[in-house]
Amino acid sequence: MVEKEYNIPESRKLEFKETLPSGNKIERTAVAFSNDAGGEIYIGIRNDPREITGIPENELIKLEEQISNIIYENCNPTILPDILVQKIEDKYILVVKIPRGSLPPYYIKSLGKENGTFIRVGSSNRLADREIIEELERKSRSISYDSTSVYELKPDELDLSSFTKLYQEKTGKKINIESLAKLGLIKTENEKQYPTVSAILLSEREIKQRYFPYAKIECARFKGTKTDATLDSKTIDESICSQPDLAVAFVERTIKKGSKIGRVYREERWEYPMLAVREIIINAVIHRDYSLQGKDIKIAIFDDMLEITSPGTIPPSIDLNNLYSGQSEIRNKTLGPIFKELQAY
Repeated sequence: MVEKEYNIPESRKLEFKETLPSGNKIERTAVAFSNDAGGEIYIGIRNDPREITGIPENELIKLEEQISNIIYENCNPTILPDILVQKIEDKYILVVKIPRGSLPPYYIKSLGKENGTFIRVGSSNRLADREIIEELERKSRSISYDSTSVYELKPDELDLSSFTKLYQEKTGKKINIESLAKLGLIKTENEKQYPTVSAILLSEREIKQRYFPYAKIECARFKGTKTDATLDSKTIDESICSQPDLAVAFVERTIKKGSKIGRVYREERWEYPMLAVREIIINAVIHRDYSLQGKDIKIAIFDDMLEITSPGTIPPSIDLNNLYSGQSEIRNKTLGPIFKELQAY
């Protein structure tokens, strides 16, 4: 196990340290791992250049206790690392295993929640901003952002025209107050009804833009392989239930379509497989993080590639090393089932 880990780069779940770092660095990594998918810190291995430097055998127990105490005393909520002694190439190292936390956000006590909450981005620790801290707090309560209530708006102020029409066409079901509540688009709190974030996202442009002006798709077809010259562009800011079809239409009009003569008929073929493109766009709409201010979905088409970017970090349950194993996690727990019922998946 150690030999295998030793030969791969630092990552979202892996970090190497030659010695015990100073200046809150071990705590930063501990809270970052706990706020994400967990991880392991190998002490006694230099990262750059990669070299096993080891720890003197007579210092192992003292160092193990020191690390355990530092993490236990300086992190909140409590993090209990599992520290193992391993021997590799006749040298001793410590493997500090940090579990994925169940009570995020985790932060460094002395810095406080606002300045001491760190997350893992690639192989580095980054200070979490307010939006990420709020997302971590929702995770600890098993609440998705799209299911939270919007108290400034009343249900009768919603304009769900496009969604209602599409939902009835696809499912044959009529939309009323009861069905909106069942779908999670309206919640009752203290005997009052409020629309959820999902309801606003599914509303028509005027209402959606008022609360979520960034919940849109920016599309662009560039000349060549760089962004220097734009051949075509479109901003799609309608109800999010209409956005996938409009985005697919933009892609179809800006990519090439070829054809070949078959045995009987001429066969037409898009430059990219449109079924796959459509699924990617739908997933971008369903799984994007709508709590992030000022960020939108982007579709960039170049001569040599099509790039689709959706705001949000990868959920902790998704292991990048096993992307092909069919892993899945719904970020937006209200929108996900609705789109599935619309047969958008």
